Amino acid sequence: MVQTYGQNADGRDSVGPQRLLHATTATARTSSRPLKISIFGMGYVGAVSSACLAELGHEIVGVDLNPAKLESISQGKSPVIEAGVAERIAKAHAEGRVHATSNAHDAVQRTDLSIVCVGTPSNAAGELSLGAVDAVVKEIGEAIAKKDTPHTLVLRSTVIPGVTEDRVGPALEKASGRKLGDGLELAFNPEFLREGTAVSDFYSPPFTLAGSASPGGAEEVRRIYDGVDAAFHATSCRAAESVKFLSNAFHAVKIVFANEAGSLLKDMGVDSREALKLFCEDRSLNISPAYLRPGGAFGGSCLPKEIRAFMALAGIRNISMPMIENVMASNLSQKQRAFDLVAKHGRGRVALFGLAFKPGTDDLRESPHVDLAERLLGKGYEVVIYDEALEMGRILGANREFIEKEIPHLDELLVNDPVKVLEGAKTIVVAHAPAAALDLIKKHHDGRPIVDVSGIDALRRIEGANYEGLSW
Repeated sequence: MVQTYGQNADGRDSVGPQRLLHATTATARTSSRPLKISIFGMGYVGAVSSACLAELGHEIVGVDLNPAKLESISQGKSPVIEAGVAERIAKAHAEGRVHATSNAHDAVQRTDLSIVCVGTPSNAAGELSLGAVDAVVKEIGEAIAKKDTPHTLVLRSTVIPGVTEDRVGPALEKASGRKLGDGLELAFNPEFLREGTAVSDFYSPPFTLAGSASPGGAEEVRRIYDGVDAAFHATSCRAAESVKFLSNAFHAVKIVFANEAGSLLKDMGVDSREALKLFCEDRSLNISPAYLRPGGAFGGSCLPKEIRAFMALAGIRNISMPMIENVMASNLSQKQRAFDLVAKHGRGRVALFGLAFKPGTDDLRESPHVDLAERLLGKGYEVVIYDEALEMGRILGANREFIEKEIPHLDELLVNDPVKVLEGAKTIVVAHAPAAALDLIKKHHDGRPIVDVSGIDALRRIEGANYEGLSW
């Protein structure tokens, strides 16, 4: 549980003794007036936040430099594929509560509070790149300097502990000409949204967390989520920043633990799915069954980069963390296992179902299934791909930059008809697929090898199939 007061590592109150903060539970929307909010960065977090906050009654101005994203929002369309977002943005746009602009100054002038959701990707050393955060904070500060009303900045981008207070705070004060607490509030509000279930996660979070760098920062965050029924924890920025890393690091560790156990147990003739299902029945000591299912390597835009950042931070401080240090190496081994499992069936056409890192999203960044496709292509395999969420024209921003670098000719490999994907395939590989596609595989596998890298029950139940799972 997160402490409800803020302290630095040496025990000092990080923002002054006057801020003894408490955890409370938010209730249904009160009489407090809706906020005018500018959201910087219209990627997954920004788009979901825009849709849901507008539905709570706030007026939203989305800010981004990508013309395609701005055009989508201006037409009442979602810039990302995420269940529940498109209809909410369309409704809010029709009601005049969602707008889009590339003009940061105008957005700040029109709003009470700015939420920063820009990306913090890994650099060559594994550290988080803060260039986009620095640029946006400077722009917001300069705009605040030209207005005579109070303004709040809430950082939602993932950063290492200390960035909000030690880097963002001073930069914001310098650019705005104000001091924190004097018409200027600053807070850190980490997000725990899972792609594919982000809308439900937004409305039903385990808690809402606010790290306050100024006297009223946490209370401003509380106002944003008025109407979301969840415990509200106010703490120091460093604690809030750390919880994001701890959460994703722990999720990554659980996935690797299950995969390593699965590989060993399979070699011993044990069905690791059955063993770990029983293992998870211990809800007292084993904590939770979440992620404890052997399967493909982890990927996406969060876990890989934040494990790298975690270890980069430990390296700078010369702190040995051997288990976390080997998480990425183990994850790489799982990717190799997936390739080996396919490759043992010999060269020939491979039908790959699922390319995004999980179903229900078009996010390709560091997807283990992209890695598998790359390895197969590099070894001369013919690969055809079906993923119902992928449409090249809708892949934007960092997502498009990633896939153009990794598989620049992806549009030539994508087939939008699962029947045609199966035609002529020697091996069928399934990462994820809708029920209709699974039914087609069941009817038309014709004894061809079915390689399951995610643990899909419908495939395991196909009688007489030449089926094999990654770790079971």
